[in-house]
Amino acid sequence: MLRIYRCLLHLYPVVHREQFGDEMIAVFLEVQAATKRQGLAARLILYARETTGLVMGAWEQHVQELIGLRVWLPFPTRRFTMHTGFRFPKTTAVLMTIILAGVLVAIKEGEGIEASVANVNPPGSIMQTNMLLGIAVGLAAFYAAGLIGWAILFALRRSGVHRLDGISAEQK
Repeated sequence: MLRIYRCLLHLYPVVHREQFGDEMIAVFLEVQAATKRQGLAARLILYARETTGLVMGAWEQHVQELIGLRVWLPFPTRRFTMHTGFRFPKTTAVLMTIILAGVLVAIKEGEGIEASVANVNPPGSIMQTNMLLGIAVGLAAFYAAGLIGWAILFALRRSGVHRLDGISAEQK
């Protein structure tokens, strides 16, 4: 299987293969050695997963090299491809659950407050209209701030500032 793995690595662009090829082979050999103890079924699953991951990863790298952007596919490839991107900490799910619980509590409290002051602001009053306008303006401001932030990050990505570590010693 190592021979097939090495052949499939040639599907990657040369630069990517030179930079990560040895590491990918080393990781594959470690996983293969660990899987040998688990039986034939585990090895077959490993080989299928790695083959699919190599082909999809090579395709993504070629498209990324051509277009210069990360490709968002209509089907999930995260499980089958190797990424060097950011991973969320494991506590993210716990924190998001706590936030969801807080939102649900706030909704229940809001319903209680609304029931207690239902006669103060009848539906369609000037207070509700002004509140909706304020919410719309706030959302538009946050959207504009996000768009400005995205434009700055996009410009930095295009400038190549983050690629300084790829410069060889003679070019520096």
